Amino acid sequence: MKKFFLSLFLFPILLFSQDDLLNEIDQGSPEDNYATATFKGLKIVNFESTKLTAKKEFTLVVSHRFGSIENGLDSFFGLDDAVTRLNFIYGLTDGINISVSRSSFQKIYESSIKYRLSKQKENGSLFTIVGYNSILINTALEKANLPKLEFIDRLGYTAQLLIARKFSKNLSLELAPTFFHDNFVVDNNQDNSQFALGFGGRYKLAKRWSLNADYGWHLNRSSTSPFKNPLSIGLDLETGGHVFQMHFSNAQAMNTNGFLGQATGDWSDGDIYFGFNLSRVF
Repeated sequence: MKKFFLSLFLFPILLFSQDDLLNEIDQGSPEDNYATATFKGLKIVNFESTKLTAKKEFTLVVSHRFGSIENGLDSFFGLDDAVTRLNFIYGLTDGINISVSRSSFQKIYESSIKYRLSKQKENGSLFTIVGYNSILINTALEKANLPKLEFIDRLGYTAQLLIARKFSKNLSLELAPTFFHDNFVVDNNQDNSQFALGFGGRYKLAKRWSLNADYGWHLNRSSTSPFKNPLSIGLDLETGGHVFQMHFSNAQAMNTNGFLGQATGDWSDGDIYFGFNLSRVF
């Protein structure tokens, strides 16, 4: 069975150049009628968007998520409990990206591939469809606490389909059916293989600003699980050479398995996290 999960990630065989980031049009090209700029960031907030890094371009994404603002001055509104993720992305082609990342949340190392299957086009495909697969290693698990721990227990996997449509110059929406698997789960009643449905969208407010939001509906969460469905809301700001995303979320983890499977915050209690993603193209 574990070989089956690994095979999922062998199957598939920020952004803009800094000179033309602000010049990328929000309408279909007159030459090919493809929809462009469905999303301006590689992520909506937490969920991957259908945006890919261009061929031979290298993108660095620095993501920061502070601790819960619920604790107020005790943790300086979360600044004392921050986590960081560094993600290095390279465009093998315009339609295939590979990446490696390291997150201080559970000291996770992750590698992924993101690939375009179809692109929205006038009188053609109604949707842009992108696949996303990743494999991660949780290095924070301690053998002193888990005597039977083996290396394979540290692994987690994600297989995701991103289906997006640009409905107008201002509005883009995405649906993200997701399968993810953790070889080790905190809740003994939780299935290792988990399923979720992601919803996300972008609404353009001005030339450089947009309102973004996404939500993950976990489909087989254990009834004894302490974790929540992740809801995230934020703003995107475009500047020359990079996109700056500011947001609030009830999930502190920034990898897919983490924010879908281990979101601990509660919006109704003010138990939420402020964070940002900063993307730079080289």
